[in-house]
Amino acid sequence: MPEITTLVLFAAATLALLIVPGPAVVYIVTRSVAQGRSAGLVSVLGVHAGSVVHVVAAALGISAVLAASATAFTIVKYVGAAYLVWLGVRKLMSRTPDDGDPEIERASRARLFAEGFVVNVLNPKTAIFFLAFLPQFADPARGPIAPQIVLLGVIWIVLGMASDGTYALLASALAGRLRRSARARRRLDVGSGVVYLGLGAVAALAGEGARKL
Repeated sequence: MPEITTLVLFAAATLALLIVPGPAVVYIVTRSVAQGRSAGLVSVLGVHAGSVVHVVAAALGISAVLAASATAFTIVKYVGAAYLVWLGVRKLMSRTPDDGDPEIERASRARLFAEGFVVNVLNPKTAIFFLAFLPQFADPARGPIAPQIVLLGVIWIVLGMASDGTYALLASALAGRLRRSARARRRLDVGSGVVYLGLGAVAALAGEGARKL
């Protein structure tokens, strides 16, 4: 099991990434605005059922990659860091349209859950996190890698449900304002871009000391 300080650091880094809107948050907010609080919360459950897929894949595959090839580990780490930086630049360069509300099709709860599941299974933000960022917090000296990744993944899911659930509740409560305010959406993009750039730098630098020991 990782040290408590490692788990606290991981939880802080996870929260920093989770609060940055990605495809899953966009989906949850969209459904919350269109169909209300219950639809948003069902979408959250679907999204984090998809997170389970990433946890299992990471536990089954990443430990073998890390054990077999330091070069592969380095490549994955820098690809992930580059992706986070690219997301940050794209957010900072994006333009927010001023047009009116789009028409959003209402969906059943089963469909909301299924779509949330698919959105997060195919979510590059989540995939990169589990491929390049989460393994930095697994320490071979503390025992087998796979159980540590499962534990870190469970922490991700718990924090993710809390973070995404908050988005769903706020979006359903502030639906009218979110539809009308282009300026608020632009400020969110800028803040998101800065956080992505910071996380990209952390992902690129994380683990260097441990690798040299």
